[in-house]
Amino acid sequence: MSPKVKEKLRITWFGHSAFLLESPGGKRVLVDPWLDNPKAPPEAKEIAKVDLILISHGHGDHIGNTIEVAKRTSATVVAIHEVSLFLQAKGVASIQGMNKGGTVDVGGVKVTMVDAKHSSDIDVGAEPVPGGEAAGFVIEFENGFKAYHAGDTAVFGDMKLIADLYKPHLAFLPIGGLYTMDPRAAAFACRMLKPQQIIGMHYGTFPPLTGTPSELKKWLPAAMKRRVLDLEPGRPIAIS
Repeated sequence: MSPKVKEKLRITWFGHSAFLLESPGGKRVLVDPWLDNPKAPPEAKEIAKVDLILISHGHGDHIGNTIEVAKRTSATVVAIHEVSLFLQAKGVASIQGMNKGGTVDVGGVKVTMVDAKHSSDIDVGAEPVPGGEAAGFVIEFENGFKAYHAGDTAVFGDMKLIADLYKPHLAFLPIGGLYTMDPRAAAFACRMLKPQQIIGMHYGTFPPLTGTPSELKKWLPAAMKRRVLDLEPGRPIAIS
C-alpha cells in the first residue's frame, strides 16, 4: 500500500454518485453531477465554481446536470469518447474525450479512465443513443493522493489490476444493489483494492437501492471496517 499523504482532500457528497472533490491545490472536481437527485441538498445545483467534471457513463443519473453546470462554470468535462461527442453537440465548449487506459492532466490533476462493468447508452432525451462503455476513474491530485471512483459497476477481477497499477488511497464504490454491486460484492472489491478509506455511493436514492454503509462494514474483515466513511449529503469532510 502506498504511503499516506499529509495535505487534505475535501469531499462533499451530493447524494447518489455525485461528489465534489476539492484538491490540496485548490482544484474543484465534480464527479457524476446529478445535483437534483432526491438526496441532494437544495444548494447543490447552484454550485458556483468547478474546474473539472468527470462523467463515468451515459445514464441520466450520472450525466445529470453536467450541461448546465459546464456552461455556467466553463469547467472542462472529461468523458468517454461517445459521451463527449453527445455533450459537445449539446453545447459544452470545453470537453476532453478519452478512453479506458488513457490519462489526461487537467491543471495538475491527473485522471486515468479504467474499466467498469455496466451499460452506458445515453438516456438523456426521448430515446437512448449509444454512449460507448461505462468507466471508472483514478484521480491523482497534486500531492499524489489517489481516489478511485468506480462509477456504476459490478465487482470484477481486474479491480486487482487497478490496485496493483494505481494503488488508490480512497475508493468510492457503489453499494446499492439492483443496478450495481451490493455491499457484499463491494466488500469483496475492497479486499482486492485495499484502500485506506472507503466511501459507499449509489445507495438510498430510491427504495430498490437498499445497500448501506453499515451493511458494507458487516461484510468487511475486522481490520477494514473502520475505513468506511459514512457521509451525509451536503456536509463536507476533509481526509488525507
